Amino acid sequence: MAEAVEKINNIERRVKVTVPVAPLETQINERFIQLTKTARVQGFRPGKVPLKIVQQQYGDDVKSEIYTKAIEIRFGEFVEKNNLRVAGMPNIEHQPLNKVSGDFEFTATFEVFPEFKITDIKKLKISQYETPVKPDDVKKIIDVLVKQRTTFNKVDRASKLGDRIKVQLKSFIENKEAESTGEESLEIVLGDTNRIKEFDEQLVGLKSDVEKSFDIKYPKNHEPKELSNKTVSYQVKVIEVQEPQIPKVDEDFAKKLGVVDGDIKKMDEDIKASLVQEVDRRIKENLKAQVFKSLVDSHEIDLPKSLIGLEINRLGEMTFQNLQRQGADMKSVKLEPAMFEERAKVTCKLRMILGSIVDENKLEATTDQIRAKVDEFSMNYDDSEQAAKWFYEDPKRLDEPRALATEDNVVAWVMSSCKVEKKALDFDKLMAAQFDE
Repeated sequence: MAEAVEKINNIERRVKVTVPVAPLETQINERFIQLTKTARVQGFRPGKVPLKIVQQQYGDDVKSEIYTKAIEIRFGEFVEKNNLRVAGMPNIEHQPLNKVSGDFEFTATFEVFPEFKITDIKKLKISQYETPVKPDDVKKIIDVLVKQRTTFNKVDRASKLGDRIKVQLKSFIENKEAESTGEESLEIVLGDTNRIKEFDEQLVGLKSDVEKSFDIKYPKNHEPKELSNKTVSYQVKVIEVQEPQIPKVDEDFAKKLGVVDGDIKKMDEDIKASLVQEVDRRIKENLKAQVFKSLVDSHEIDLPKSLIGLEINRLGEMTFQNLQRQGADMKSVKLEPAMFEERAKVTCKLRMILGSIVDENKLEATTDQIRAKVDEFSMNYDDSEQAAKWFYEDPKRLDEPRALATEDNVVAWVMSSCKVEKKALDFDKLMAAQFDE
């Protein structure tokens, strides 16, 4: 009798399949004969155990093994015959296999990949940002490089903006100690914009061994939020005052940045070229993020629970390994599946959409595109030729370049049809990832 597929819902199915036992008897007998050569039974020498004894001692295990394999084969045949795209592992139910005496049935409950149509790409709206690199942007980077190479020397005078001071510090919120450096010292560069300026202003004009207490009222919009709209009392002792030794932007400075002849103009050009590459990379990343988000938001798809579960497990394992590498105390870390559920749903949905688009439009990465992506990766290594060779030594290493090149094809395909709005974006905003969406 042909198996009828029961539709439980849009993606869940159930079927009863019969397994004929007669064709399996030969396999069972062959397995018993094999075991007579290897089985160890008390009272018999190895290889001399009678067949009947082997059947008595190993009968249930052998039958369960053969019948389990037969269930897998029969389910696979059923799936292929009915052209089903099964998502995840099926839930198989059957009578105890050691009790089977004739043909038996098993019930398989499983999920299938949902059927859906790709949305009208012409309706999607994507912002394409344009960020020119200006001379001022190059100067900002040089200023950062100068700052990174600035050294500090101890001085016997009062502190001023730009100095670095070593301090011991305690802070109190509502008379309760919030922070303390203890016997250790903290280094502070006065005027650093990452701090509230009122704090640094309190430390200007102090010499070593001077102690000072003061209050700072933090604004409502302050980050971190733990300090927002709070008054913090500080007790500070200055240990040392150091003045900056700022390097000159000259021939020697350029040489230290890799410009062999020390040509300042060449240094500026190299920095600009590097910035143009970085701008291009960030704009492409944002473009891909927009396209992927638009695809996810514009499709309603019933997601197989089995796939979501697998993705939750993958994300959880990845997070666990990352935390472990960072030195976190894993005994105190509790990763709940719910923490990854929404992200897993988005990932599963996007994966299905991308797969459908790639298949329908033949967007799989070409050999040349994969090679270009490998070359791009290899440029980050000193020996780019050896790095590229490494990728091709194992076909699995090409999985990531292939996937990324295929994603690029999908982005290009979407961009060729969707509504594109070009927008100018300031360099600083781009670097801070402050897009307008």
